[in-house]
Amino acid sequence: MDIFLDEPLSKYTNTKTGGKADILAFPESVDHIQQLVQYANENQLSITVIGNASNLIVRDGGIRGLTLILTKMNKITVHENVLIAQAGASFIETTKVAQANSLSGIEFAAGIPGSIGGAVFMNAGAYGGSVQDVVVSADVLTPDDQVLHLDKQELDFGYRHCSVQENNQIVLAATFELSHGSRDKIQKEMDHLNELRAAKQPLDLPSCGSVFKRPEGYFAGKLIHDAGLQGFQIGGAQVSKKHAGFIVNVDKATATDYLNVIKHVQATVKEKFGVNLETEVRIIGDNE
Repeated sequence: MDIFLDEPLSKYTNTKTGGKADILAFPESVDHIQQLVQYANENQLSITVIGNASNLIVRDGGIRGLTLILTKMNKITVHENVLIAQAGASFIETTKVAQANSLSGIEFAAGIPGSIGGAVFMNAGAYGGSVQDVVVSADVLTPDDQVLHLDKQELDFGYRHCSVQENNQIVLAATFELSHGSRDKIQKEMDHLNELRAAKQPLDLPSCGSVFKRPEGYFAGKLIHDAGLQGFQIGGAQVSKKHAGFIVNVDKATATDYLNVIKHVQATVKEKFGVNLETEVRIIGDNE
């Protein structure tokens, strides 16, 4: 298990921004996680879990205590129409494994860059599908170091919500129930959705993914576009000229640049249209 001290998180976030983690660990098993949680509890350290850091902004002051990145826990297994993926598995890789086993249901996630743990935590979704449609259960670790098996009802999924958020639990693995289908048709749908994503989203630049939740009755990207904010820039962070719902790192942006752009976008949309834009992106860490 790799453990680093004072490690810059900008090396791991999709935005290429973020301050240092006091302690950064890459556990490779549930036992490793439990050992780390016990150590943190004994030393009164806070614990922060990061997935692929794709829908995340880490403030420039970094993260105190212990930070875990679970990408080395990435095993994916299939039995008939059930797929089990560890928390650190890539969601994209999981869709590929499903396709290779002629399993349909998670094609919507073919281009979602997060991890399984992060996807469950956020109830990630795209193109009409979401995690809650296909996940039947998840294994989680509680703050007092107990492993629980939660069914879908206990996970209490909602729009970009899951019960693990307020219960401070760590997702260890998720079980998906899929349906048998044609491998070629599944691949064709995945290719189609990836083509749509590439045509609309700024995949060539570092970003934190979709920044804002969809306001009821509106689309965040259209509101931002109609407010004349595409191309608006503070420091190296810019409202994408390709898709207004994204903020991209065009020139050595800091997390503070990102947060200042977010605040300006929220204030402008509120002033022009009376709509409150809530962030979808997870914002963590200390200010400078």
